[in-house]
Amino acid sequence: MWRLGGRKLQSLTPVPERPILDLSGPKLRAGFEHLAEGCESTGGIERYVRALAFKASLFEEVLGKGRIGELTETEFRDLCAFITPVRRRIGVWLETNAFSVMRERIVRLFSGWSDLATTDARVKAFIESFPADRGHRWVRDLAAEMLHFTAPEHYPLMTRWIWDAGTNTGVLREIWYAAGGDVSTIRINDDLAAFATLRLELEGFLRDNGVFRDIPFYVDLLCAQVYAFYVNDRGGQFLRADFCGVEDPMAHTRRLLGLDAIASEGGRTRLKLIEGKAYVLSDQ
Repeated sequence: MWRLGGRKLQSLTPVPERPILDLSGPKLRAGFEHLAEGCESTGGIERYVRALAFKASLFEEVLGKGRIGELTETEFRDLCAFITPVRRRIGVWLETNAFSVMRERIVRLFSGWSDLATTDARVKAFIESFPADRGHRWVRDLAAEMLHFTAPEHYPLMTRWIWDAGTNTGVLREIWYAAGGDVSTIRINDDLAAFATLRLELEGFLRDNGVFRDIPFYVDLLCAQVYAFYVNDRGGQFLRADFCGVEDPMAHTRRLLGLDAIASEGGRTRLKLIEGKAYVLSDQ
């Protein structure tokens, strides 16, 4: 059972009223088939599930044991290496800002973490504590991944590539059902209720297809594969610079989830950054 600061998940506040999502069964089945095929040729799907479990264990160890106020910059950099939109950009921010500022904002983000009714407000406050420009779009992804991978059964993954209502892009658009194929405008907010509903729908789909264990990670993998297919087929938008020149059909899936940060050398786990520079996971 997942815990955060010693509190059990049974006491969580219910998710706000959920919207109605009109998802395409054929698109979901195609995404699931692509995932199975891609994983089969690269070590099997359990390999990816174990990698996500490792990532979650790292986040839970650093952020989920009631010691966020003691978070060090080294530990934070370890986490950022697993978040693709952040790891290329966080260095510049840390060079020009005191890490204590980031730590205080993370503490506020997790304050009252078990009350789902405050999630949107906490995420909004975290985002608005940074400049509202193109250079800081990664902030939303940082908040989303920290919450999700610290408590994956509690928070759905709420990154921009899952759904960005402002640009009408993401996984939701790729699996949306629309007569005539028109998905130019999907009137669904990118708030907790929408992401929680999407995950609930995908959990049901996966169970119908024989998946009963590690459901949060299977949902992550299915979503990443769906969007990876879009990136492969037509090219990304905000992630285009991160994905150019990649030929491995599963590379986009791994990179969306930050799994390309994991590499084994001499029995040691290392974080291989996107620009090719190896970053050794700290021993703290």
